[in-house]
Amino acid sequence: MQRPAVPAGLAAAVLLLTAACSSGADQPGRTPERTASPTRHAAPSASATPAETAPPAKGSAKVLRTVTENLKSPWGLAELPGGDLLVSSRDDGTIIRVAPDTGKKTEIGQVPGVSPAGEGGLLGIALSPTFAKDHMVYAYFTSVSDNRIVRMPYDETRDSGQQLGAPSTILRGIPKGQIHNGGRIAFGPDKMLYAGTGEGGERGRAQNKDDLGGKILRMTPDGRPAPGNPFSGSGAHAAYVYSYGHRNVQGLAWDSHKRLWASEFGQDTWDELNLIEPGDNYGWPTVEGTAHRSGFHDPVAVWHTSEASPSGIAYVKGSIWMAALRGERLWRIPLKGTQAAAAPQAFFRSTYGRLRTVAPAGGDRIWLTTSETDGRGTPGKGDDRILEVRVR
Repeated sequence: MQRPAVPAGLAAAVLLLTAACSSGADQPGRTPERTASPTRHAAPSASATPAETAPPAKGSAKVLRTVTENLKSPWGLAELPGGDLLVSSRDDGTIIRVAPDTGKKTEIGQVPGVSPAGEGGLLGIALSPTFAKDHMVYAYFTSVSDNRIVRMPYDETRDSGQQLGAPSTILRGIPKGQIHNGGRIAFGPDKMLYAGTGEGGERGRAQNKDDLGGKILRMTPDGRPAPGNPFSGSGAHAAYVYSYGHRNVQGLAWDSHKRLWASEFGQDTWDELNLIEPGDNYGWPTVEGTAHRSGFHDPVAVWHTSEASPSGIAYVKGSIWMAALRGERLWRIPLKGTQAAAAPQAFFRSTYGRLRTVAPAGGDRIWLTTSETDGRGTPGKGDDRILEVRVR
């Protein structure tokens, strides 16, 4: 059952040439995923307008159907070659297989060593770029001591619940915390594995290039620092670093020109969409949002935290589509080269609650998961669910 819809419309966001932003202190108990506002249907406030505003590009997003429902704390999603979906449960530490045509759910196995707490648990998942040959499933999860990335063979011929083989750890030592665990992993066009990490609540990690926290990491499928990384030879951990100065990266996507984009949780002022350049410093904790300061890479778009708290992103039909947790909406950011072509548009505002993951579903469609059972939502009948959405 859907939540009552509110009038849809264009929501203002700050783009490109925004005024300098605050990086004030975290409030006690405050988290970047932020509980939804008690007034769920309040209109978003306007931020600032860019110095030069492109004409709004009209877009649309329509839910075609609910693929499946009654999921528990879904986080990562990966599409199998045949079209079925693998979905990770943050709190259960399990991966289930969903048949999109029927919605049937089958547990394929539990990832050993997952220690869910706060924002940690079983987070992102990805398939090997050579999955047809090696059948490897990759997972990013929180253990008792750290966040780590593992890979596991997937054997569909075994009994349900026993189809995941023993995990092999390819990277350990990513800082963990009650908050800011990052967790998104994805293979890029270069067939290297990228991982968005958080600083675990310790700000200084983000600027320390020899620390795995507050970074986008890049590695080979077997977990070695990827060739061509910008800080190779600068330290054991620095060799993995692709970009730094991040607070909590939970969305990764490549556009049609193989450019990497990432969504990032801000503190209490600005959430961000960034175009990622290797070796660049994205500012945290010195900068939050747009600052026009030498040495820091400004975001392409920013939002007030009440409007976004972004997690997953996908590139489809010339736009970045971004799921918002606290903002409870799907954002469309139309792109023109390395910039936003127009002000972002918001869809499904407070209709489906918190939104976690967006993934391409082929053509003009995306998969969209809700996140009402993550401890910060208000679960209703059927939560959580996967939606099939047509976009343009």
